[in-house]
Amino acid sequence: MAKTAVFWFRRDLRLEDNVGLFHAYENECNVLPLFIFDEEILQKLEEKDDPRVGFIHDQLVRLHAALKDSGSSILVKKGKPLDVFCQLIKEYDIRAVYTNRDYEPYARERDKKVKQLLKSNNICFLDFKDQVIYEADEILKNSGDHYQVFTPYSAAWLKKFKASKFESLSLDKRKKGFYPTAPFPLPSLEELGFKKSHIRIPPLEINRSLIKNYDTTRDFPAENGTSRLGIHLRFGTLSIRRLAVTASELNPVFLNELIWREFYMMILYHNPDVVNKAFKPQYDRIRWRNDEKEFKSWCRGETGYPLVDAGMRQLNQTGYMHNRVRMVTASFLTKHLLIDWRWGETYFARKLLDYELASNNGGWQWAAGTGTDAQPYFRIFNPTAQMEKFDKDRRYVKKWVSEYGTPSYPAPIVDHRAARERALRVYRQALEE
Repeated sequence: MAKTAVFWFRRDLRLEDNVGLFHAYENECNVLPLFIFDEEILQKLEEKDDPRVGFIHDQLVRLHAALKDSGSSILVKKGKPLDVFCQLIKEYDIRAVYTNRDYEPYARERDKKVKQLLKSNNICFLDFKDQVIYEADEILKNSGDHYQVFTPYSAAWLKKFKASKFESLSLDKRKKGFYPTAPFPLPSLEELGFKKSHIRIPPLEINRSLIKNYDTTRDFPAENGTSRLGIHLRFGTLSIRRLAVTASELNPVFLNELIWREFYMMILYHNPDVVNKAFKPQYDRIRWRNDEKEFKSWCRGETGYPLVDAGMRQLNQTGYMHNRVRMVTASFLTKHLLIDWRWGETYFARKLLDYELASNNGGWQWAAGTGTDAQPYFRIFNPTAQMEKFDKDRRYVKKWVSEYGTPSYPAPIVDHRAARERALRVYRQALEE
């Protein structure tokens, strides 16, 4: 049996400019591409028509076809990664496993166990940086500590970025680096326990004109002013290096959004407790009301606040919500209704196509005032004022709230001024204890 190297696809579902795949292909004679539908993750998904699973499956179909042209195939398994590798070790003479690093707490623990298993079988585990420009320990203070505030972090990030060069990594088509095999059977969605979703996935397109005008259009939800590339970054169908270089050429405001993404990844990496706890521990003393009836009204988009309701209905129907509206809906839930940010974060995690733990957690903690912001708790968005400013002609609201302006539209479930005063009082009490 020939010596084989495995390349384990995870959040990097592409052949081009894939760092770990490039090194495997360059260094090995027989690279066996592998993807594992991780049962630990799948079991937590509530909807069997989850569009993200369908998206992954579609990308695997594309990879399958591309690898077939190279006389190879992608091996797709469903199970717990440790069990899958135990089986593969019996079936193949594996010399090394290559992969790209993942920084979420579960992924780090999973990789640690897989690495231990491989080491006990004299198999190398080689991981690479691919889904970020800079990892958590690459942007540090002079003291060696990690940043806890975005502005100085972004300044340090940009300084390093401007001094760096990024080359796109392409596989040498003259080299036969992939494991030669007849196509492996590709399991259907149904065989994986899922079914196709009606939700449409935004196409992979870097719209240079949109990015160039991003700073002037991004706040208006009725406009086509955001890239919709989040899901492609999440699952690595798009190279972050390619997007960051393009953004740096066209619009620093767009690039700044990519820096926010890495800032939150760094915060999560160094502070894994933020998954369940406030970044600022004193904010865990807040006495949330957690009214389940009001929470359901928020989830359905029936709060009586048109911009909030439009955002929630857009999310429920499309798996997407405009960035500005995400801030407004999150602020409304945590400040107006005094419902625990973790409830909202969990709901967004279920619904968002571009869900990413670090960004979702960071955004919710920012909105709730429990996160990294310097003076956050008294920032309470007025949803009506936000609508007047960013959806003045109600194009966005009317698109998603069909009964807006009619007697059937619900009355506000809470008065803005009274809710604001209540939130300030409850937050103040928590911080004074």
